[in-house]
Amino acid sequence: MTQMQQTILDAFNFRHATKRFDANKKISESDFNTILETGRLSPSSLGLEPWRFVVIQNREIRDKLKAISWGAQGQLDTASHFVLILARKNVTSQSDYVQHMIRNVKKYSEASIPATEKKFDDFQTNFHINDNDQSLLDWARKQTYIALGNMMTSAALLNIDSCPIEGFDLDAVTQFLTDDGIIDEAHFAPSVMVAFGYRETEPKDKVRQTQDDIVEWLE
Repeated sequence: MTQMQQTILDAFNFRHATKRFDANKKISESDFNTILETGRLSPSSLGLEPWRFVVIQNREIRDKLKAISWGAQGQLDTASHFVLILARKNVTSQSDYVQHMIRNVKKYSEASIPATEKKFDDFQTNFHINDNDQSLLDWARKQTYIALGNMMTSAALLNIDSCPIEGFDLDAVTQFLTDDGIIDEAHFAPSVMVAFGYRETEPKDKVRQTQDDIVEWLE
C-alpha cells in the first residue's frame, strides 16, 4: 500500500459521527476555509451547484435550531462550526438561476445555449426529475450530499471531526429559517446539517460490512 492510499484509509477510519465535541477547541480559519472550498469545488449534476452553505455560529440561532433539531442536540451546543446545507428549488433550464450559470458562470456561447438547454431538458425528463416541484427539489438535495461527503472527508484529512445530521423537523426548520430571513423559501429549502469540531471522547471501533458483502464484479 502506498503512503497516499494509507493516508486516505486512515482518514476514513478516523471519521465518525461525532455526537459531542470539545467546546473549548476551535477550528482554525484556514482549516475551515479548506473544508468550505471542498464543498464549493464538489461535483454536481450538470455542474449546476444547486446548493448554499449557511455557517451558523450565532448562539441564539443555534439555540432556536436545537429546539426543533432532535438529532443535533449535542452538536449545536459544542461544535466549533455548524453548517446548514440548502438545496436550490426549481432548477430548470429556463430558470433565472440556470440561465445565470450557463451564461455568466460557465460562459457558454449564445450559439451553444439552445442545445445545452435541450440536453438539460431531456435529461430531467428521462430521469423524471421535472415531473413536479418535489422531484426537482429531491434531485437538488441529492447533489448537496456529494458536497457533504467531500467536506467531511476533507475534515478527516485535517484530523477534524464531523457529524452529518438529518434529525430535524423539516417543516419547523423551514418555517424558522424563513421567518428569521435566513432563507428565501421561494428559492431554497433545508437539505442536511453538518457539524465540525474536535471529539470530546474517543469513539467505538468502526464496524462495516466486508467488501465481499457489498461489491459485485462483472467481468
